[in-house]
Amino acid sequence: MLKSDSEQTALEKNTKEQILLKLRLFVDQRYSSQEDIARIKEYLHSLKQEYSFVLEIIDIKEHPHLVEHYKLIATPALVKISPQPRQTIAGSNLIAQLEKWWSRWQISVQEESTRNSREAKENSNNTGDNSEIDSSLAYSTETIKLRDEIFRLEKEKEELTEQLKFKDQVLAMLAHDLRSPLTAASIALETLELTENHPDKQQVTALKGQIYKQAKKQFQIMNRMIADLLQASKNVKAQLEVEPHALSLPALCQESIAQFSKRLKEKSQTLETDLPQDLPEVYADRELVRQVIVNLVDNAIKYTPEGGKIKISLLHRTTQKVQVSVSDTGPGIPEATKETIFEGHFRLKRDENQEGYGLGLCLCRKIIRAHYGQIWVDSVPNEGSCFHFTLPVIY
Repeated sequence: MLKSDSEQTALEKNTKEQILLKLRLFVDQRYSSQEDIARIKEYLHSLKQEYSFVLEIIDIKEHPHLVEHYKLIATPALVKISPQPRQTIAGSNLIAQLEKWWSRWQISVQEESTRNSREAKENSNNTGDNSEIDSSLAYSTETIKLRDEIFRLEKEKEELTEQLKFKDQVLAMLAHDLRSPLTAASIALETLELTENHPDKQQVTALKGQIYKQAKKQFQIMNRMIADLLQASKNVKAQLEVEPHALSLPALCQESIAQFSKRLKEKSQTLETDLPQDLPEVYADRELVRQVIVNLVDNAIKYTPEGGKIKISLLHRTTQKVQVSVSDTGPGIPEATKETIFEGHFRLKRDENQEGYGLGLCLCRKIIRAHYGQIWVDSVPNEGSCFHFTLPVIY
């Protein structure tokens, strides 16, 4: 049965109203971002008088899986969900980019609307019912929601699997590695007890000094292992709780490396710094970033031989990133292991005689990724290593 002209017009109008421009605006909690959001919303409100659209505002801290899903590298970011193809614009000049793309988006919506109206008319002539169109649109919306939910569940599964693997690592480490220093410390204390009745007091005094030193060293090793495990366990249990604020990296670097002066002096090592004071502030969690810097400098001192050189430098790479680099003149890292060293269960052969579990780099990567940055290493065997990481500039 054919529809009347008025019914057909109403059908086309309803179909057109359903074909909305769908946008997602990704934001964070920075003060400058809130100003950007207000300006963007005001601009979009003025555009809505010309053409209707749906806008969803998403906090990246609450929905980090969507940040990965859309592969966002900066905020604020505006993603055109529909009509397809999907498109993302980002950065502080978002309004200027919107002005460039808005007319094109309108055209794509009109084309989509025209195409769907034509299909609706054909279906109406064939069936006399537009319920299939409504059903199709509802199905598409539900499919998008389900796809996002599946992505979130997959991420949760990966995190749970990682936690289980880490638990197995901890048990294996405790069962194997703690036995040796604990046995050595126990033997030292038993020997100390036996010297109580030794007739040569001078010899006993010298022996006691060696035993105390040995026992202290073994307890330090155990303490370092346990500290590594506890810190790793705390941060692997769930997503890191990142509380970002405006942060001055030069000041934080100076503060972080001050604690290493004694160790540097003991190994006659030189520490050079290149920390420009005119760098823009980054948007990051102060304590977590300090932990990364301390860990990298600690490793550099540990693996650099006596008389070696360590350098920490800052570089404003782009308008969106600041890079931190920590280099040393240690043994370097083989090419084949440049990625695996950031995995919690991996240790280089050179680490076998070193204190701790080598879990620090795994934590560093988790922290930097939580800030939407990158961490990597450049190294040549026997010529040293240089670890780099990036953090987002505050707008």
